[in-house]
Amino acid sequence: MVGDPYSVLGVQRGASDEEVRSAYRRLAKTCHPDLNPGDKAAADRFKSLSAAYNIVGDPERRQQFDAGLIDAKGEPVRRPQPSTAGAYSGGGTFSDVFNDFFGDGTWPGSRPNGRPGFHVRGQDVRYTLDVEFLEAIAGTKKRVTMPEGGVLDLTVPEGVSDGQVLRLKGKGKPGFGGGEAGDALVEINIKPHVDYQRIGDDVHMTLAVSLDEAVLGGKIEVNSPTGRLQLTLPKGTSSGRVFRLKGKGVKSSRGEGALLVTVRIVMPPEIDEGLAYFMSEWRKKHPYNPRD
Repeated sequence: MVGDPYSVLGVQRGASDEEVRSAYRRLAKTCHPDLNPGDKAAADRFKSLSAAYNIVGDPERRQQFDAGLIDAKGEPVRRPQPSTAGAYSGGGTFSDVFNDFFGDGTWPGSRPNGRPGFHVRGQDVRYTLDVEFLEAIAGTKKRVTMPEGGVLDLTVPEGVSDGQVLRLKGKGKPGFGGGEAGDALVEINIKPHVDYQRIGDDVHMTLAVSLDEAVLGGKIEVNSPTGRLQLTLPKGTSSGRVFRLKGKGVKSSRGEGALLVTVRIVMPPEIDEGLAYFMSEWRKKHPYNPRD
């Protein structure tokens, strides 16, 4: 028996779309089949979560469920109809009228007289796919395990954004009466990276430099998300200075972002006597207070 989708996801009926999405992501990570191979209980739990998110995570279907038009499986709620016995008189029975509109009751959807039958498009299925930060920047290919156990081969485009939904047409649930299949809607969840942060199509990173590099300047090798490159560091570069490298960020359909490199001066683990003496003599001749 399918439970209430809100209860399955652990959210209130008035929860925002973001709260629903976050709840699904959090719970799905604990029972995803790829992370729990051979665990039937986890697989069943994942199926329940996906079915619940397929209802509550879709604004249109959520509205229909809240209004009592569909059930927790996404099926239309059948309501009792008033009796039509004796209500039709026109040379035929009520079943004749029904067949005239909807066909002779056979599927899929066309009758001998050539009139169309009753077609229903299949439901869309929703899925969240975790993608590594660098995979999202470069693009990649993924194999997605669907709640029902099937797999989809998916091309993740270069520069895909967090929360972007990729639509795979015809990869959802089959239709009825010859109706077309639904689509698979795959929402991208980009994992955070320890060294890089993405804001729009720009990538931010911190570059550690030594004291002598900051004072003397020079060419510094930078390990960027798209490969190694060189940054020319001017003499006397202060910690916190930001260098903007155009075209070295994320390449997406919107264009090319920039790589923003923030310099952080890192002192040596130990200050030897020579450096300490030099700095003390330098301070006597060049006193200044950067906080003034």
